[in-house]
Amino acid sequence: MKYKMTGKQKKMCRRLAIASAVFALSAVADHIFGLTWQIRLAIYLIPYVIAGYDVLKTAGINIIHGRVFDEKFLMMVATAGALGTGEYPEAVAVMLFYQVGELFQSIAVGRSRKSIASLMDIRPDYAVAVRNGEQIRVPPESVAVGETVIVRPGEKIPLDGIVIDGETTVNTAALTGESSPVDVSVSESVISGTLNLTGVITVKTTSTFGESTVSKILELVENSSEKKARVENFITRFARWYTPCVVAAAVLLAVIPPVFLGVSDWSIWSVWLTRACVFLVVSCPCALVVSVPLSFFGGIGGASREGILIKGASYMEQLAGIRTVVFDKTGTLTKGVFAVEDIHPNIVSAAELLDIAAACESMSTHPVAQSIVRAHEGHIDNRAIGSVQEIPGQGVKAQIDRLTYYVGNGALMDSVGAKWHECHLTGTIIHIAREYPDGGSLKPEAEYLGHIVINDEIKPDAAQAVSDLKALGVTRLVMLTGDKEKVAEAVSSKLGISEHYSGMMPQDKVSRVEELLGGDGRLAFVGDGINDAPVLMRADVGIAMGAMGSDSAIESADVVLMDDKPDKIAAAIKIARKTMTIVRENIVFALGVKAVILALGALGIAGMWLAVFGDVGVLIIAILNAMRTMHK
Repeated sequence: MKYKMTGKQKKMCRRLAIASAVFALSAVADHIFGLTWQIRLAIYLIPYVIAGYDVLKTAGINIIHGRVFDEKFLMMVATAGALGTGEYPEAVAVMLFYQVGELFQSIAVGRSRKSIASLMDIRPDYAVAVRNGEQIRVPPESVAVGETVIVRPGEKIPLDGIVIDGETTVNTAALTGESSPVDVSVSESVISGTLNLTGVITVKTTSTFGESTVSKILELVENSSEKKARVENFITRFARWYTPCVVAAAVLLAVIPPVFLGVSDWSIWSVWLTRACVFLVVSCPCALVVSVPLSFFGGIGGASREGILIKGASYMEQLAGIRTVVFDKTGTLTKGVFAVEDIHPNIVSAAELLDIAAACESMSTHPVAQSIVRAHEGHIDNRAIGSVQEIPGQGVKAQIDRLTYYVGNGALMDSVGAKWHECHLTGTIIHIAREYPDGGSLKPEAEYLGHIVINDEIKPDAAQAVSDLKALGVTRLVMLTGDKEKVAEAVSSKLGISEHYSGMMPQDKVSRVEELLGGDGRLAFVGDGINDAPVLMRADVGIAMGAMGSDSAIESADVVLMDDKPDKIAAAIKIARKTMTIVRENIVFALGVKAVILALGALGIAGMWLAVFGDVGVLIIAILNAMRTMHK
């Protein structure tokens, strides 16, 4: 991601280049001609003012308004002290390098903002609404629920809706971080903020712009900076008390030793005043005040590019400490859609058994019936199908080519006398039996043809997600489900999850999570965001999966994964841990270096140049380190 400097930043670059050139000329003239102190002061004041006039102006305005103790005040006092003690080059260098550090900070923040600004590009500029038979370009905010909009190739889909005409391919990368396009056609949902790639589609809106997915995501990102981490709040409070204490310590350092020694010689006073100025320069808290928020900001921006929305620095901090992950099963580890897993024929072929079952179930809207029809994939001749009767709680009875078929559970098989048997696999087992005329009368028992195994499909990357979490040191993985024990056991066994709880209602999940809270480290609950809002809010970190279009997910969860892939959970934890590591590195490095140079400065060992490194050098290194959060 290439970053271009703003006009203000370019202007600062030119100003610093001019100040540096004048400073170099002043230093050369000073060295060659041996100038008097008056002339030296005059020629060094020129680059000093060029480089730092805005610092002096801001410090003066802040003093007038009662905001005295900030880094600009420290720079003004320190450089004024250096000028007063005859350290003219050092005073100019301090101001010059301080401004270089400020420029560097501005560029770093700009780069970080650009990483989030790429997400903000998902906001559609307009919608093409169909009103009174005409296509009118209008602001998305003016489109009501139920209106019709036209979306052409290359345009962003302006509002959530249902395709009522046309088909196309949609790029969801801005929301999910995934580059793979998605094909959509009539009756399928589309999400605001995604990009229409190939065809013209007509969409009937299902939300206003304010309630759309794109609007909620933008609001989430814009407000993420308001939720500060504990360490960030600590730095803010630390800086508020630290600066006045530093100024007081510098005054004491400048005054007490000469007074205590009974010195009246100005040269001795000058030595201690210089040490106090060194103390002020090196003690500036810029490195902490800038790098810690920048680290969190960069981490949130980097995560957003991966389709991971973290609602604030506080959740980033919590996420880094996750040691227990609790999964909802349906829609999180599994697809939440029934599919045929296996076919076990008895006296007919597998293809014929599926043909019969699909024909019998073709009239039903039940999810299990629809999964059988989808698995068939072939043409079903409705002319051969006679009457179809739903048998509540058991299955269906259907007439096909004058033969009677029964498709359902074991109770249905028992009722018609079919000699069925249990399947060794877990899941929803659909049995098929046949009755047929024999000499004008029915046989006393139905003939058992076999059974079909139907299951909620496990997501392809679910096992890898569990493995990745274990590799990250997540010590406890738990699965909660409202499904039967046999199904829960089968899914958890396939995924390598050692602890599971079945037959759970939503309130049971909340109770179980409350029991698991307070153990080693933090607890994250991962749900699909549709019916898991209470437990998402109760966990230390609530993570919503596949949240495109799910209002409850965006509102209830602390972390929102915009696609349907469980492996993003481990990615989110990695990003959080990397961010927290960088934050701690910056705190330890900045305080450590400053403590050493402060001690050396008080003893007269460290001069103004080392103080410049202790301030600006540490700031630049901390910013460079913080910028690592924006990359994998």
